[in-house]
Amino acid sequence: MPDPRVTTRTGETITLQGRALEAFAATLRGELIQPQEHGYDEARAIWNAMIDGRPALIVRCSGVADVIAAVDFARDNDLLLAVRGGGHSIAGFSTCDGGLVIDLSPMRAVHVDRQAQTARVEGGATFADVDRATQVFGLAVPNGVVSTTGVGGLTLGGGFGRLSRKHGLAADNLRSVEVVTADGELVSASADEKPDLFWGIRGGGGNFGIATSFEFRLHRVGPDVLFGPIVYRLDDAPEVLRNYRDFATRAPRECSVWADFLTAPPLPFLPEAVHGTRVLFVAPFHAGDLQHGEEVLRAVREFGAPIADAVAPTPYLAAQRALDDLYAKGLRNYWKSHNFVDLSDTALETIVECARALPTPQSDLLISHLGGAINDIAPEATAYPHRDVAFVVTPGGRWEDPAHDAAPIAWVRECFDALSAHANGRSYVNFIAEGSGREREAFGPNYDRLLELKNEYDPTNLFRLNQNVTPTR
Repeated sequence: MPDPRVTTRTGETITLQGRALEAFAATLRGELIQPQEHGYDEARAIWNAMIDGRPALIVRCSGVADVIAAVDFARDNDLLLAVRGGGHSIAGFSTCDGGLVIDLSPMRAVHVDRQAQTARVEGGATFADVDRATQVFGLAVPNGVVSTTGVGGLTLGGGFGRLSRKHGLAADNLRSVEVVTADGELVSASADEKPDLFWGIRGGGGNFGIATSFEFRLHRVGPDVLFGPIVYRLDDAPEVLRNYRDFATRAPRECSVWADFLTAPPLPFLPEAVHGTRVLFVAPFHAGDLQHGEEVLRAVREFGAPIADAVAPTPYLAAQRALDDLYAKGLRNYWKSHNFVDLSDTALETIVECARALPTPQSDLLISHLGGAINDIAPEATAYPHRDVAFVVTPGGRWEDPAHDAAPIAWVRECFDALSAHANGRSYVNFIAEGSGREREAFGPNYDRLLELKNEYDPTNLFRLNQNVTPTR
């Protein structure tokens, strides 16, 4: 192998001896990919096309032994290190320039224990992998709303979705996790074993190591749920949003209802005249008795004069895939989000004004509905601190051509600034598009305890490509 040029954690460029690389490659069962090799461009591509990282080395891990070997190699050679699971990091933390990427994506096994209602999931799995395996038995774990999202990144940041009001965050349903730490040790963390690390893993992001497997508690869900969009004209949005807010505030826990401003796609239930116009999707989800769900959703479905109402009994798997096309891999993405304890009329007016200026056909402005079981847990009980939040509002710029970067980025920032006065000053860690610098905003009152853990488990900051808690030792 040639002697590659690599980047260290301090940003220095050095030459790595080919003999050392050959010895490292010999320890791996998975692939070691370098820039000159076939498949490199495919292997380095991540979900957000704005991030065009060119790592010097990519290790596609076949199992835990490869992860340990790669961590040891990165640490011993002082290499800049990135970890990739599903590759969905909006900030691009799952790649780097000149360093080593530990790619877990070949590690996607899911084992379901239907008697215990648990699942053991490898660290490279997506939630599509999990949902397919668990729904065979009528079970599910709360996760996000895009099925291609990686289990690791979403769970380590907290992880909310449509089931979370009833069953909590993905992290709240974590029973145990196996982690490769900075010293190359595989450790198990749970409520009974290394509870301090288990606390930090549930919301502290990738600061403490590489999670190679997760054990989740599962819940009875489906096979059908009541789900689908109710579509309104943009001009009707002010009144519709107020009704949405009032309904969401009093909705039972088995119901979540998200709202999304977007450019109407050519869906079969939408009139052709609406295609390509800006609309408001109000998307209720009810995970319970379908007949009861029909009654629950009456107040939101019968409001106003919708263009279309596509709410219907839907397989849970289909509901989980509903947004995959909107959030498809390969588009350029830039987001910023705010947490809201409530949505005042003034906040709703600001949201509508932002939505009127959607900068591209792929962009949207999403209101996520939280509360319920998420907020039953004390802020200090896990590293995820946002236990008073009822809504998360996320203006999402999305486009294809790099020449058009300026307009959507400016729109997202303008919306974020306009909404700041109405929000609580905190942000969900997985929705922060910038690199480092907003850790206090993400971790709130739990930051100091996270810092203690970082000093213990990663004092040299090997795992720094994240919303980084910088060690002080």
